[in-house]
Amino acid sequence: MTLKFHWYLPTHGDTTTIADNRGSAAARAQSHLQPTLENLTTLGRTAEQLGFEAVLTPTGSHCEDSWIATAALAQHTRRLKYLVAFRPGVLSPTLAAQQVSTYQRFTGNRLALNVVTGGDDSEMRRYSDHIDKSARYRRTGEFLTVVRGVWNNPGFSFRGEFYDVADAATAYPLERVPTIYFGGSSPEAIEVAAEHADVYLSWGEPPEQVAEKIERVRAAAARRGRTLRFGLRLHTVARPTRDQAWQRAEEMMAGLSAEQVRAAHERYLASGSEGQRRMAALTTGDLTDVRSLEVHPGLWAGPSLLRDGAGTAATGSYDDVAAVFEEYTRLGITEFVLSGYPQAEEIQHVGAGVLPLLGLPDSAAVAG
Repeated sequence: MTLKFHWYLPTHGDTTTIADNRGSAAARAQSHLQPTLENLTTLGRTAEQLGFEAVLTPTGSHCEDSWIATAALAQHTRRLKYLVAFRPGVLSPTLAAQQVSTYQRFTGNRLALNVVTGGDDSEMRRYSDHIDKSARYRRTGEFLTVVRGVWNNPGFSFRGEFYDVADAATAYPLERVPTIYFGGSSPEAIEVAAEHADVYLSWGEPPEQVAEKIERVRAAAARRGRTLRFGLRLHTVARPTRDQAWQRAEEMMAGLSAEQVRAAHERYLASGSEGQRRMAALTTGDLTDVRSLEVHPGLWAGPSLLRDGAGTAATGSYDDVAAVFEEYTRLGITEFVLSGYPQAEEIQHVGAGVLPLLGLPDSAAVAG
């Protein structure tokens, strides 16, 4: 089984603690690594040197545009791929097919796509997107039908509920079809993934929950005569020793208030995202006891106290974290999209300390 490891590219800036995610503007200005071209290039080059396959960018109003940022960054790396997150509802599928074609030619085919159907309703309204969740998933299905149709059939036409496209094509043939990553825990999301995705992404829920979700996706794909690969979006707190890792986890919780956590928890539970609600359900531990948030051996739910999206971390010694990855691989996970606090520090621990334990090349081998 070939494993692929990816890192997260913080195009919204970086933080050192969980509390920094929701701090005051003044606190954020002091604690964030600004998402400049120079800073992001340094992180991307580090990921490349340590043997990571790709870097994932977020999407939304809180960060830089993923297409433009990664197109610029790709000019400063040689091998690294860019896993570009984007929302189908904010651009035409024909335009997306054209952007992908151009991106692949200009970067040497180093693009992968993370299709994000939507965020919470308030976030979607910022982009003048007012349709409900169920409709967003139907639209995503049509969007991907059109995109793949344009890639494969010059002069592609389609008429559906959301798109009416006639004689669509790209200026130049697509050199290589990018891998499509897609996640979501709702029944609607799983049906879209089964029909259109190459890799189904799950957040880092406890292994038994991930296993159950994988089986649902496999069954839905099998009904369509398809097979998918599976990936996991996860944080890490990896250190040479277990005690050092849990000490770092305790430091990451510094500055959190019960009121902040309560407000975030209520927001997550009321979210239209089933995955976000599932993450929030893991944060039932005691703020004064970092280990009370260990929801499975080596799996810590601390980031979910205040962070939207992926909210668990593989935590422990390098051997411990490698063991967490290996437990997920036994379920069928073959790709990991990782991140940490702060990114530039954590990537060194994972790349130099954990990946060699899994048979991946170390930085010296990759650089040489």
